[in-house]
This record gives sequence, structure tokens and C-alpha cells, in this order.
Amino acid sequence: MTVLITGATGLIGKEIVKQCHEKGFNVHYLTTSKSKLSNESNYKGFYWNPKIKDIDHKCLEGVDAIINLVGASISKRWTKSYKSEILESRTLTAKLLQDTIKNHNYQIDYVVSASAIGIYPSCSTHYYEENNTEVSKSFLGEVVQQWEEAIDGFKQLGCKVAKIRIGLVLANEGGALPEIIRPIKIGAGAAFGDGKQWQSWVHLKDLAGIFIHGIEHHLEGVYNGVAPNAVSNQELTKIAASVLKKPLILPNVPKFAMKLVLGEMHMLLFESQRVSSQKIESTGYNFLYANLRPALEDLLLEPIGDKHSSPISQP
Repeated sequence: MTVLITGATGLIGKEIVKQCHEKGFNVHYLTTSKSKLSNESNYKGFYWNPKIKDIDHKCLEGVDAIINLVGASISKRWTKSYKSEILESRTLTAKLLQDTIKNHNYQIDYVVSASAIGIYPSCSTHYYEENNTEVSKSFLGEVVQQWEEAIDGFKQLGCKVAKIRIGLVLANEGGALPEIIRPIKIGAGAAFGDGKQWQSWVHLKDLAGIFIHGIEHHLEGVYNGVAPNAVSNQELTKIAASVLKKPLILPNVPKFAMKLVLGEMHMLLFESQRVSSQKIESTGYNFLYANLRPALEDLLLEPIGDKHSSPISQP
């Protein structure tokens, strides 16, 4: 099988590339940096510049499936211009790929695309499954809704489409975990707000596994990319401190303080989404890390950079 991956040099993409190679898949990937083009037999890079609708259409030659991960990070201050970049980096890239498939008459069987649990409204009591129709009125809710609508355009080209709504990704080389544990390591760790907000998390290895599972099992529709056992922010902080053998002595961080520091982006720390993993499990996916403590022990008790190291550099 040959898979085209967008966002292949990012945190999730690197792990997916690794697991693809372990299964003997050939990988094509798109990059906006010509210096990151590789031409190995099982790892070939192709240049694109979505802002000017420039793409090397040969990236799609011989491709059976697309794993779509591209999108600007949401972990930067949300200025008006950056909000536009967050949205357009997801919707316009999907449209460019679809136009390229159509204009060059490629036949792609499967598309598995990233999405996000930010589409679900913040709620401390609801248990969200994929058939939930209410969309968060937040900026992220709007982004994810338009993102998923853009991804659905692949269906008109005859592709089977699966969308993976990703939760809090736990990894030791990026994402939220290094930021969560940094204050804990120096004895300044604390939960946010009342600490009761749900955090639906997933280990990086499992998230990559879900994308590959989606291709191998020809999945269609929406699937939550989260582990089976969500935890509160308070519990996440306590377990991380316990694994690191560090005390928690400071009071919880108030919401207004983080709003001053982060602006509108502070909502990432206070949104509460308890999300079900039952649908992806029903397709036969078995989680390596279903509970938080083993996941954190795997990530935090080994030297950073050892377990998930990769020759592929970050963009």
C-alpha cells in the first residue's frame, strides 16, 4: 500500500510514518519546504504551497489512501489573522487536494482525516458520542465544523472518508504534555480553574494506530480519537505529579489569570469534553494505553527523545 500523508513531519505525522513503515507501507508526503524533500524508496517527499494553490500532482501517483493531518497549530495566540490561518490551513488544503485528484483523474480509495473534539460543546455532565449533533459555539467549534465539511468533499470523488476527532494528545516530544509537566517538575504544578473539567486524552502511539486502523479496515464516518478513560484536569495533574514523584502544593490557577496570559486561547485549558471511544473500539481497535497512569509512565519514565525518536525533522 502507498499512503500520502499531509503533515507528515509534525508530531502525529512522524509517529504515523513510523508505524506505516513498520507495516511495510510506502509513504508519500507533502511539504512546504523544499529542503525537506526526500526520495527514498518508501519515503518520498513532494512540494506544495497551498497558499498559492501550487502542488506537485505526482504526489498522488500510485496512492491508495490519504492520511490528512495538515493544519496550523492551535497552540499560538489567536489573533484575528492567525484565526484565519488556523481555518484556511485546514479547509483550503482539503480543497486543493480534491481539485488535484479531480483535474488529474486519480482514483484514491480511502481518506482518513484529522478532526478535533473541539466540535463538542463544553459540558461537565454530557458523554459525547459521534452521533452528537450540537456544535460548540466557540471558535474551535466553528473551525472543526467547517473543516469536516471541507473533508467531506472527498466523498464526491468516490473516496471512502473517515474523520478522527482528536483529543488531548500525550507525547513526550511535543503537544501539551511537556507544557503540563514543566511546572510540576519544579514544584509549581497546579490544576486549572476548579479542576473538574474533563480531559479526553490519547497516547500518541494509539492515535497513530487509529489512523492506520482506519485505512486497513476501510472505515467511514466520524470516530473519536480518544482513550477509553477520560480524566478531570485535577486528576491529570495529580497523576502526572505522582508519576514524576513531585508534590502539588500550590492552589489551582484561576481562569482570569490564564485569560490575561493567553487571551482567547485560554479556553483550551478550561473546556470540558468527556468523549466516548466505544465506536472505534467496536471496529476492533485495541488501545495500548486505555488508562492514564500507564500512558504517563510510558512517556515520562524514559528519557525524552528516546522512545519516539525519528530521523524525520520537525517542520
